Amino acid sequence: MYTPVTVIGAGLGGLTLARVLHLHKIPVTVYEAESSPSARAQGGLLDIHDHNGQLALKAAGLMDEFHSIVLDGHQAMRVLDPDGTVLFDQADDGTGGRPEVQRGELRRILLDSLPAGTVRWGHKVAGTRSLGDGLHEVTFADGGTVVTGLLVGADGAWSRVRPLLTTATPEYAGTSVVETYLFEADTRHHAAAEAVGGGSMIVPWHGGREIFAHRESADTLHAYIGLSEPQDWFAAIDFTDAAAATARIAREFDGWAPELRSLITEGDTVPVLRPFYALPTGHRWERVPGVTLLGDAAHLTPPNGEGANLALLDGAELGRALAAHPDDAEGALTEYEQAMFPRSGEAAGATEPALTTTRPTP
Repeated sequence: MYTPVTVIGAGLGGLTLARVLHLHKIPVTVYEAESSPSARAQGGLLDIHDHNGQLALKAAGLMDEFHSIVLDGHQAMRVLDPDGTVLFDQADDGTGGRPEVQRGELRRILLDSLPAGTVRWGHKVAGTRSLGDGLHEVTFADGGTVVTGLLVGADGAWSRVRPLLTTATPEYAGTSVVETYLFEADTRHHAAAEAVGGGSMIVPWHGGREIFAHRESADTLHAYIGLSEPQDWFAAIDFTDAAAATARIAREFDGWAPELRSLITEGDTVPVLRPFYALPTGHRWERVPGVTLLGDAAHLTPPNGEGANLALLDGAELGRALAAHPDDAEGALTEYEQAMFPRSGEAAGATEPALTTTRPTP
């Protein structure tokens, strides 16, 4: 099978690219390893910024749909000390430029904007290889193959497309988070709900420990318990034993306010360990005909609130470049990469306003 534009990965960046190409009547097929749109949970909240993520959604013609899924009031932010003292408390007055949405809902509106059949589910990539003259072959786990004249790796941290361009691989960034959920928070977890407030709450790094939490829809608190430890330290914890793992992590926060520790000890789900990885700082590659990367496949960094926004903008900018150069794909890829490299490099050092934070992307 031959397709003119092949995208590997139906995440936010790959779907935004597909949507922009569709608007410009450029044929595209997206291959995704997951078996269906609902095969797994899509993570928590995303703050979509007016200077990058929202620009991408405008290019995709989806701003009305975006506004329909914004969670009002969730741009509120507070910063606490480990003893529970409130250091910073900013309400959401509706004028902020970083509205919050559920990642799953954002993915849904992107999927709904594409013609049926654009995304081919259940296609896990086993390998890729160059055929010369800008052509590439993708082999799937079931033995099927596709040959494409333009291959885009939108397949995340462990991209199977990246080796066509670079030998760089992600390395552990020295920090991991343990993810917890508290349901029916206002009634069942009142103290934690009061601490988090109506939007996001952070206790910044203190002795190599941090707590970040936000209020999602349906009265749910979603927390990320950050610890700066080597991977061997986490390997010594049996995360298959939820009670033991919870107790072990909670011990690292002895002396912290009870309402903050409850985000660990009162979790309603099994605690999930999520290590952070990063590609080398300033990662880039020489132009290779017929292939490029976007999102985490191109510029994975520890979460800082920019990852999803950059993936959205990458997808939109690549789509617009291809539409602007219909007879010169290489010119389009060069234009895209020359803008993407410095943009992602600058964002790698970005932080949330007034604090240093981690905004995980599960």
